[in-house]
Amino acid sequence: MKRRQTKVVALTLILGLIVLAGVGAYLFRGYFVPFLPASATASDVVEGLKLPPGFRIHLYAKNLPGARSLALSPAGVLFVGTRKQGKVYALEDRDGDHRADRTHILADGLRMPNGVAFRDGDLYVAEVSRVLRFPGIESSLATPPQPEVVSDSYPDDGHHGWKFIAFGPDGRLYVPVGAPCNVCDPDNPVYASITRLDVRTGTREIFARGVRNTVGFDWHPDTGDLWFTDNGRDWLGDNRPPDELNRAPTAGMHFGFPYCHGAGIQDPEFGTGRDCSTMVPPVLELGPHVAALGMRFYQGDQFPERYRGGIFIAEHGSWNRKVPIGYRVMFVPVRDNQPMAYEVFAEGWLSGGQASGRPVDVLVMPDGSLLVSDDKGGRIYRIVYAG
Repeated sequence: MKRRQTKVVALTLILGLIVLAGVGAYLFRGYFVPFLPASATASDVVEGLKLPPGFRIHLYAKNLPGARSLALSPAGVLFVGTRKQGKVYALEDRDGDHRADRTHILADGLRMPNGVAFRDGDLYVAEVSRVLRFPGIESSLATPPQPEVVSDSYPDDGHHGWKFIAFGPDGRLYVPVGAPCNVCDPDNPVYASITRLDVRTGTREIFARGVRNTVGFDWHPDTGDLWFTDNGRDWLGDNRPPDELNRAPTAGMHFGFPYCHGAGIQDPEFGTGRDCSTMVPPVLELGPHVAALGMRFYQGDQFPERYRGGIFIAEHGSWNRKVPIGYRVMFVPVRDNQPMAYEVFAEGWLSGGQASGRPVDVLVMPDGSLLVSDDKGGRIYRIVYAG
């Protein structure tokens, strides 16, 4: 009897130590979070979401509050930015089952660290007014280094202050600056623009103007043109203006804000006397107030031929429309550098006017599958084609 009691006490102590170790791991920045597992199992097939025939969706990771922008390192580490949570995550799939099995918190307490980008072994994170660099991050996920400040020259306005970032074919980091308002005409020309930053020197220049708020862009795999989504202004009605898909083949183009919206809608306050034909219209008008965010050209070979070279767009969903729309992933086939259609690819996060999730970003994986982040559900989904 005494021997049995001794075993029970010993097991209780061991379990207590395990729990304490988990709590300690969570309290220190950069440590593995064992009791918030990102791993998924075969039972994590997602119900209620609709995809074209032959496609399947499952959870790549869960328990990631506020998961937004995505970036992948060549070694397969997935970096995830957030907004309100102030955290940056790193996910590892150590056993190669296409489900994250380890989560690290690389940083906490940052100001809207939405944007993440990876280059030459370093992770770049965009706050509202700063761009940070975490050098050699892959070798120090458990004990991340203190970040270096690449630039702190961006405005500190919280309104549209969160940023999507990505490196362009020219090696520079593209960093947008949203309008500090719903609609206004600020004196500082850096507002409502896309800048590009030399990360070695910290110098920047404005690449595109008249861009109200882009939270997603990519470069055409053949032409090298920059394509980006842009969120239209509010309070012109439920059905206008549209969100936009734009193309910027060269620097110096003006895309209309705040004077013109969509394909020639004059702003009632700032558009009087403006000739919208002198500004660059969108290559495609998207749904009104759908909050089109992350977009990527599909360059994989897993999906059927019709998807190759096309664009996947994550629509976060409307916030003030009487009948909500968005909350889905759209597909835009592209031929000869022109969009050919605008069609639903994945939906079901919105049902009966209630949202269970809000897609933010998309990312094409090396095997051709597609990741989708969801900041409302704190999840990352993986879409595959099963044929």
